[in-house]
Amino acid sequence: MKKSLFALLTLLLFAFSACDPAMWDQVLKDNGLGNVPLTKEDVAKGLKQALEIGITEGAQKLSQTDGYYKSAYKILLPPEARKVTEKLEGVPGFTNLEEVILEKINRGAEDAAKKAAPIFKDAIMSMSFSDAWGILKGGQNAATQYLRQATYGRLYQEFNPVIVQSLDKFNARTYWSDAVNTYNKIPFVEKVNPDLDDYVTKQALEGLFSMVELKEKEIRTNISARTTDLLRRVFAEQD
Repeated sequence: MKKSLFALLTLLLFAFSACDPAMWDQVLKDNGLGNVPLTKEDVAKGLKQALEIGITEGAQKLSQTDGYYKSAYKILLPPEARKVTEKLEGVPGFTNLEEVILEKINRGAEDAAKKAAPIFKDAIMSMSFSDAWGILKGGQNAATQYLRQATYGRLYQEFNPVIVQSLDKFNARTYWSDAVNTYNKIPFVEKVNPDLDDYVTKQALEGLFSMVELKEKEIRTNISARTTDLLRRVFAEQD
């Protein structure tokens, strides 16, 4: 009787002191109450934690040298840009134009990715509890899709200036603008818009979301990837 009362008092103490998830899980296990149903708060925390892990790892990988440039997430030129590079191949100052501009825009995206993680994390923190169970029970990329739908517009507005700054750091916009303006002076060609940052921003964000999605799928399907007690408890609900 005394032991049970002590266990109950211990549980109450931890509940009202907002202990961290690992300590809370251990108390539950020690007192045979490991099957206590998850609350909406537990689910939301687990989903946010999973996304934070994905974002941190994704941003770190993409921000490394060649993270974009020599990976599956390499940003390629838009179709209309090929007209410019092909036409200017023999023009002095624009030799090997396509590869030069590809490296510049991908270096810009890699540089911007270093600042992406905190922007995404702020967006994750704004996720409400209302859709938490639906996301947990959804497809393997349900949380990533929720994040995309709920925050893409705001993320673009915050991320675009970073991309612009990064592109300018590598003189990518100036280089491309000079090339396009030279191309547009050629008689009878269809004019091309020299604006590069919108395209690069969207492609860079697609790469980041893809990395987050891969990590979410891994956490959902690979038990060993659930590296915290909270992740194990939350994602066990969908196994």
